[in-house]
Amino acid sequence: MSGPLSGYRVIDFTSVIAGPFATMMLADQGADVIKVEAPQRPDHTRHTGHGLNDLSATFLNNNRNKRSIAIDVKSAEGREALIKLVATADVFIQNFRPGVVERLGISEPELRKVTPDLIYVSMSGWGENGPLSHKPVYDPIIQALSGLATVQAGSDQDRPRLIRTILPDKLTGVTAAQAVTAALAGRAKTGEGQHVKVSMLDSIIAFLWSSDMGGQTFVGNEVSEQRAATFIDLIYETKDDYITVSTMTNVQWKSFCEVAGREDLLADERFATPALRDRNADARLNLIQEVLLEKPAAEWLQTLDDAGVPCAPVLTRKQMIDHPQIKASGIVVEHDHPHAGRLRQARPAARFESTPTSIRQGAPLLGQHTYDLLAEVGYSEQEIDAMVEADVLHAQKPDETG
Repeated sequence: MSGPLSGYRVIDFTSVIAGPFATMMLADQGADVIKVEAPQRPDHTRHTGHGLNDLSATFLNNNRNKRSIAIDVKSAEGREALIKLVATADVFIQNFRPGVVERLGISEPELRKVTPDLIYVSMSGWGENGPLSHKPVYDPIIQALSGLATVQAGSDQDRPRLIRTILPDKLTGVTAAQAVTAALAGRAKTGEGQHVKVSMLDSIIAFLWSSDMGGQTFVGNEVSEQRAATFIDLIYETKDDYITVSTMTNVQWKSFCEVAGREDLLADERFATPALRDRNADARLNLIQEVLLEKPAAEWLQTLDDAGVPCAPVLTRKQMIDHPQIKASGIVVEHDHPHAGRLRQARPAARFESTPTSIRQGAPLLGQHTYDLLAEVGYSEQEIDAMVEADVLHAQKPDETG
């Protein structure tokens, strides 16, 4: 097995996006990730949205490089089987609402009795405290309450807008994956496990504070109402298509004015410095837009690039896949899934020179590895058969999965 996390085992008792995305990152980096699902209530993203052969793209894109076991942990036999797996694990990750793991008997204190140095990760929407802690949550709910939708609107006074991707979910996944590796590094020093708690609300507010909460940073000097410097975005229309252009520095602004044939703007006091250009952003961006309408996108992109002005075409998702930079970098790869067919996915984003990552296998079928995993912790085939017959497990024998 390749990857820097090779040799670590992760029990993944999460569903939907945030948790599976986190554990897929760990799996991509070499960890042996075991996805645990209830036989009667598997991860509902298995069958949500666009799919093929009963496997959705969403599930495939968040669960590759994992093994699957389906256990009814509400039963005594099922819980015992899970506990035996936990005894072999380094990390246990769950994203149940507060109180559920206690009722199931798989809370952090219970599992620490089995594996004292376990890294136990609790992922939630709201965190474990507060009036909303027991409420269900979805990505748009977090976008709304966190202030992200107002940031996206550009002003506290304008209609809030959602980001058209599930940013809080995926950002929480990235936060959780980083926290796992940090906890493992800490354990390597101290020999002790710990309980790591990650919420969607925490993750997105920390994310926003980096660049969007300046008006609320200085205590006693808060800005009562916030608005963006401009409501004009940096997407410009050309004669035939859309591009984006950035003129952040004095050199870039000078180069743009020269190739645009608008040297007169260099003498305009409104645009003399980066600070003044920011203060007069609407006027500056409107002037740029007027100029860019005069020529086709391809001509502008070549001209601006030759002049050292940062620019790019605005691509559709399909166009992005075929862009020369994407192809040259090898970011999008293809591989064969035994049940879903030929797949196209983004490679693992972090590339490790000495311990390279890879897509070793596609997302698993429900219970695809139940027999193998329970055999690893001492169950006989007859014992597994009996639990399957009793609906404690859902399993496919290895010769049935292709």
